[in-house]
Parts: sequence; C-alpha cells; structure tokens
Amino acid sequence: MAEDLDELLDEVESKFCSPDPLRLDMVERPRGGGGGGVLSNDRNRAEAKENLRSTEAFKKEDDLDSLINEIFEEPNFDKKHFKLKSKSSGNTSVRASIRGLGKSCSPVYLGGSAVPCGIGTNTSQRACDRLRCVACDFWVVSYDDHRWDRSCDYLFFRNNMPEFHKLKTKLVKKKGTRAYACQCSWRTIEDLTDLQTDHQLRWVCGKH
Repeated sequence: MAEDLDELLDEVESKFCSPDPLRLDMVERPRGGGGGGVLSNDRNRAEAKENLRSTEAFKKEDDLDSLINEIFEEPNFDKKHFKLKSKSSGNTSVRASIRGLGKSCSPVYLGGSAVPCGIGTNTSQRACDRLRCVACDFWVVSYDDHRWDRSCDYLFFRNNMPEFHKLKTKLVKKKGTRAYACQCSWRTIEDLTDLQTDHQLRWVCGKH
C-alpha cells in the first residue's frame, strides 16, 4: 500500500510539480562523495511529497469549507421562503378568524311572524334567529304563525327538544305569532320585544 502511494506521488510530482532550479542543480552536482546526490534527491523527493500532501490537505479543507457554507446557506433561503409563506397563511387564518367571529345583535329582539329575522340593531329592528340558551346550552327554535299550548311545561321541552315531530303536538296555529323554545324555556311572541325586558330568559345571540 505504501509503495503504491509512493509511486502515485512520484507520478504526480513528475507531471505537475515544476522542478526547482536550485534543487535540480544540487541533485545534478552532488557535494563530496558519490552518495551525496542520492541523499539530496531523496530529500527533495520527500519534501515534494510533503508539499503535495499539504496541498491535498488544503484542497480537502477548502472543499469541506465550501460544503459547510452550502449547507448553511441553503436552509437560510428555505427559512426565508418559509417565513414569507407562513406570513401569508397567517394573514389568511386571521381573516378567516375574523369572518368566523361574525356579528351579534345589539340589542337582541324577539318578534312575531310579521317581524323580519336577521341582525338586530337600534336602527334595524329585526328578530334574532341565532338565539342560544346559556342555561341548557341548546339552540332556540322558532315556529312562525304558531303559539305554544297552555299545557306546556318544563318536562315536555326537556324530553322532546329539539325534535319537531314531538314538539308539534303542543303547537297551536295562530297567525302573526312566533313560538320560541329551548330545552328549559319557551315563549310565544307577537310584537317586537327587547330580550332584556324578560329577565327570566337566559338567551343570547349566537352570532350571525
């Protein structure tokens, strides 16, 4: 293995390493005895091999530095690209969250079938159709042109909400009225009514 390496270095030296004129002169003109030229030649060859090894080591070190730089440079680009992308997606999620919040009625109105449904405000008096009860955590249902029978009680709504085919047994037709109910409360409304005036109801606008 060592001999193969020496032969390879000799070949590289002969092809790529330009001879030093001073050292060549020393080799060609041995000092003193006949063995001095051989020693000088061996010394020069050893130095050339050492220089070649150093050159190869520096080259490998440079290649390693270049590779390290490439490794560290590429993630920076990806990171920048990721930041831009995440910023865009973040804006999208914020806009979606804002849309998801919706609008609430203020004040919250109840009303008969003649009162239009929608978002209620001081200037647009509409009956809220997105009511939710904070006591039983049920959505409030409503039926136009109907009223609740006087025999309705808490257990009836507790057991039958929100199935219409069971609730309709206690619904009575009456034009102009609107029947509201959750699992724990019920009302029959005919005129526009501010929900705050009925302190027993725990209904709130569930946002539109």
